[in-house]
Amino acid sequence: MSDTDLSSRIRQRREQLSLSQEELAARMGYRSKSSITKLEKGINDLPRAKLEELAAALDTTPAWLMGLADLPCPPPGFEPLPEMARVPLVGSIACGTPITAEQNIECYIGVPAAWHADFALTCHGSSMAPTICDGDIVCIRRQPEVEQGEIAAVRIGEEATLKHFHRQGETVMLLADNTAVCPPMVFAGPQLEEIQIEGRAVGFCRGL
Repeated sequence: MSDTDLSSRIRQRREQLSLSQEELAARMGYRSKSSITKLEKGINDLPRAKLEELAAALDTTPAWLMGLADLPCPPPGFEPLPEMARVPLVGSIACGTPITAEQNIECYIGVPAAWHADFALTCHGSSMAPTICDGDIVCIRRQPEVEQGEIAAVRIGEEATLKHFHRQGETVMLLADNTAVCPPMVFAGPQLEEIQIEGRAVGFCRGL
């Protein structure tokens, strides 16, 4: 197998896992992504010991990296990893800036591509428990409107909240699952200018 084939397989597998070069370097214990960049360009030779370590970091086998075998099938009862996509995880939101502006992004995470998510938010508090718990990462598909009762990411000034969205005439209500913690939030008249729908919740990750 040529160095070109090996380097292309390294990059191919990394992208399948939605890993950045920095993230793969961290898995390998490298201080920077430069070693991964050189491997993917075929500049660096890869010792056998490092080949096994790299295969483990990429959730594959040395034989696959060398083009000698197909990707291993999952054991019975296990599901193969779905196609993944990278989306920005948004932290604090500066008033007047787009929600995914650079200053709001904490990092990028891998989520199932089938969700068609545009960004993710970390949930704080228990207002949506038990559906969404404190610390869950909720993935959002950007859209200006949501259906009645859907969970939406709604921006109120400098904060984003996750609530069930309801509209009755000229009144909007944001409802929590745990009403003992968070009573209904009602907006009408000029108050409607304070809120903006950022998108619909399409999935969440727990225990990352």
